[in-house]
Parts: sequence; C-alpha cells; structure tokens
Amino acid sequence: MPRLQDMRASACLLLFCGATLAFPSWAQGPAAEHAREQVQRQETQPLNNAPVWRDVRSRETPNQVTQVRGIETNVLVQSRGETWRQLRPLIGLIGGIIIAVALAGLFGYYSWRGPIGLHGRPSGRLIQRFSDIDRIAHWAVAISFVTLAISGLIITLGKYLILPLLGYTIFSWLAILAKNVHNFVAPIFILSVPLLIILFIRDNLPKMYDLDWLKTFGGMLSKSGGEVPSGRFNAGEKALFWALLCFFSVVLCISGAILLFPNFDQGRSMMQSANVVHAVCALLAIAMACFHIYLGTIGMKGAYDAMRTGYVDETWAKEHHEIWYEEIKAGKSRQHFADDVPPDVKTRVEQAIKAA
Repeated sequence: MPRLQDMRASACLLLFCGATLAFPSWAQGPAAEHAREQVQRQETQPLNNAPVWRDVRSRETPNQVTQVRGIETNVLVQSRGETWRQLRPLIGLIGGIIIAVALAGLFGYYSWRGPIGLHGRPSGRLIQRFSDIDRIAHWAVAISFVTLAISGLIITLGKYLILPLLGYTIFSWLAILAKNVHNFVAPIFILSVPLLIILFIRDNLPKMYDLDWLKTFGGMLSKSGGEVPSGRFNAGEKALFWALLCFFSVVLCISGAILLFPNFDQGRSMMQSANVVHAVCALLAIAMACFHIYLGTIGMKGAYDAMRTGYVDETWAKEHHEIWYEEIKAGKSRQHFADDVPPDVKTRVEQAIKAA
C-alpha cells in the first residue's frame, strides 16, 4: 500500500514539474515567436528592428514605465512629429501663394483705380475720428503685427526663399534674430489685441445699411462712382474687424501662447497642433492685412493721416462715411467737430486729402 501511495506522489510530482516547465512556453508563446522572428531578421537584415519600433510607435506595449513624471514622458517615439514635419512646408507653400496673389491683386487694382480721393474740396473744418487711446491701441497692434509677420515669414519661408540667396551663415543669424524678435514682440500683440477689440467693437456691429455697401462693394469697383453711405466703419472694415482681429488674431494669441510658454504642461502633440493652427491663421491673416494696409496708406487719401493725427476733414467724413457724418451733426456720435486743432495738423490733413 505505501508503495502505491509513493507511486501516486511521484506521478503528481512529475505532472507538476512538466506543467511548470511547459507553462512559460504556453504563456509566452507570442513573445517567443516574436523573439524568433527578430533573430531571423537579424540574420537576413542586420540592424533592422522595424517590428520593435512599430511596437514602440503603437504605444500598445504594456510595459511603458519611466521614472520621469509628466505628460508624454512615457512616449519614446511620437509618430505625429513626422507628420508635422512633412506638413509645414506644404502650409508655407500654399500660404506664400495666397499672400503673393493678394499682393498681385492689390497692385493690379491700384494700377487700374489709383488712390481713392475726394470729389469735393476740403472744408477746413476737422472732426476727431480717433482718440489718443484709439490710436495708441491701433499702432500697438499694427506695429507688433507687422513685426511678427515679417519675422514669422522669415522663419516659415526663409529656408526656401532667403537661404539660397544669402547662404547658411548669414541666414542662420537672420533666422535666430527673427525667432527672438518674434518671441519678445508676441506678448505686446497678445496684450494689445483685446484692448483694440474693446475700443472698436461698438462701431463695428453689423447694421442693415451695411447690406447696401456689400451689394456694390461700396463703389470701390467703380473708377469714378461715389461711395455708398456707411457708418463710422463700412461693411468691408467691419468684415476685417471680425475676421482679422476678432478671429484670426485671437487664435494667433492663443496658439502663440501655447508655443511661447511650454512650461504649462502642454505636450508635444498639442504644441505641434498649435504650430499648424498658428501657421495657417498667420498666413491667412497676413493676406487679409494686406488689404487693410493698402487702404490705410496709399489706397485712400487721408486714411493714414486720420490714424496718425486722429482728425479728418469734414468733406472726407461726408464722402467716405456719410451716415457717421450725419450722426456727428445730429450729436448722436461719440466723435465730434474739433475747433482747437493745431495749425500744423490742420495743414497736414488738408494736404493729405487734396484731390489729385
């Protein structure tokens, strides 16, 4: 009887040992198969560890352990980085074409239409169109925007347009300068955009008479026709206000802050997305700003000096913004006729709007 019990015990012991030896092969079958594939690959294709890197990129491996705590610290290879690297040149190319088309269109329009002047003679009576705070906020946004646009275009398109002309050494200095200028001017733009929106939003609210302006584009497509009556800002200026300032500029501020301050725990994937959004909005905003800059300088006589001095002639206000002019006469506008204007300012305004 004891011998039978010893035999049973020995049999159980043999079964247990066999199961123990077989368990790793059964439990780790896929891993062992994967290892064998790697060994065979090394024999036929040395240093080709593609399966390993596919596992790393997939982020499906269970043992993602790191001693560094933080967002994306357990990501060894981020596949989106390659997508982002390939996407940036395409965005720059399309954006550059859009800006070039916008500039070519403005050049053609100026060659055909010329500067928009006045039909009547200046009256010599001036209206304060912009207050001091209006002009300070506008020039803060304008100067910072132009600075950011130039430095941003150098960063985005310089590799393809400037590098072949200047060479690596000079372009490297230029690119470093553009990057630092971009980074340090950006906070000025971020702070001044909300102020400009607050100051001008009231007069940029849509009105029913804006539809009449849009029907003929305010008479701008007619070489000799008069302008459609409008408020302090016409429908075209309102469209630029909402699209360029309230949408694109706000998006640029938000995406720029994400890129400018990487210590707020945003990951690489978020920064790459923000960079793409920032580049797309910046290129479209630059193309739109070309129209505003054109009409605010050489496109319309008196427009630049209105923002520089704050004053416009009564005739200028009546011809370009008739509804606003009538509101001033009726005392329904915050702007008013100015009687204590320095003589040099009055002379400058009159010369700026003098008919060609």
